[in-house]
Amino acid sequence: MAKFNLIAIIFLAGIIFSCSSGKKALERGNYYEAVVKAVERLRKNPDNKKSRETLKLAYPLALDYYKTELANVSASNRKFKWGETVKIYETINRMGDEIRRSPGALKVIRNPDRYASKLTEAKKFAAEESYAEGMRLINEFDRNASKDAYYRFQDADRYVPNYKDTRAKMNEAREYATLKVVIEQIPVRGRYSLSADFFQDQVEGFLRTGIRNEFVRFFTPQEADQYRLDDVDQIISLYFDDFVVGQVAYSKETKEYTRDSVVVGEVVVDGAKQDVYGTVSADLTVNRAEVLSQGLLAMRIMDAGSNAVVVSDKFPGSFTWFVEWGSFNGDDRALSRDQLRLCRLQFTPPPSNQDMFIEFTRPIYSQLTSRLQRFYKRY
Repeated sequence: MAKFNLIAIIFLAGIIFSCSSGKKALERGNYYEAVVKAVERLRKNPDNKKSRETLKLAYPLALDYYKTELANVSASNRKFKWGETVKIYETINRMGDEIRRSPGALKVIRNPDRYASKLTEAKKFAAEESYAEGMRLINEFDRNASKDAYYRFQDADRYVPNYKDTRAKMNEAREYATLKVVIEQIPVRGRYSLSADFFQDQVEGFLRTGIRNEFVRFFTPQEADQYRLDDVDQIISLYFDDFVVGQVAYSKETKEYTRDSVVVGEVVVDGAKQDVYGTVSADLTVNRAEVLSQGLLAMRIMDAGSNAVVVSDKFPGSFTWFVEWGSFNGDDRALSRDQLRLCRLQFTPPPSNQDMFIEFTRPIYSQLTSRLQRFYKRY
């Protein structure tokens, strides 16, 4: 058995060693991966024979492949040909940098290619290419086109930092592309004088931090007035509907509990005291008072321009407050610690309607935020 395990370990090590040397990647025709894996192995073990052989074969093949790609891209009419050219030069340079950081790899490839000046030149053309496309898109004055324009200007700035006025154009494009949403104050309808301020704060906080979409921005009505927004896109309307706090409901249940092998006395046998074991019992009465609160939160998302309803939904919620206390007749040794603790409790009155309302909204909050997150993710 031990011999079999040793053989299995050696076989597995051989597989791992072969893969980490880059040989498998080379056989698949993935020359870049073969180069990187071979270099990584040589960085740890400069004299690794398989990795040296893999690198010696893979690097020229990788260079030949990428140079052919450069020629094909250069001869094409592709829309972002300079951006593709930059990626190819960066890949070639990255291979060379990896080799230079590995003494073992440098023994195999003594002078790896690096295209610094050509990459710089290609980046200038790529920046202009992206900038021109960004300008074309932003002049369509369309939200989705402006969103694409933002990314094109972002690319231009990545190729050549501070290229022309890309930073200003990025801000302009993002402003056009951003969906502006106003969330109205939340009223509470019904028979109770309740405040939804805490819930409003929670929802507004979520919309500002939980919706991870840089092209959607939320405002309160006060903020919309402050910023003089005249191009609001959507309005979120929320209100609590049909909230009810029920009456206190009482219930009572009595059960008998017994326990065996309990010392119930003692006797004297041959002058010595001995415990007498028996069964003890007690009747436990558990009283329960509970109050149920329940209702609905209605949500509508409307188009600010046409007042058309984009989304309409309702989220149910409920909360049951309860208190239990007990009493018993009989031997307390028949009861558990928790049952005895229950008997030391007394009835306490239910919380206020406002507190019940707060608890009732907790399950609604998770439903609402999940729905809003899914909806605004698509923008």
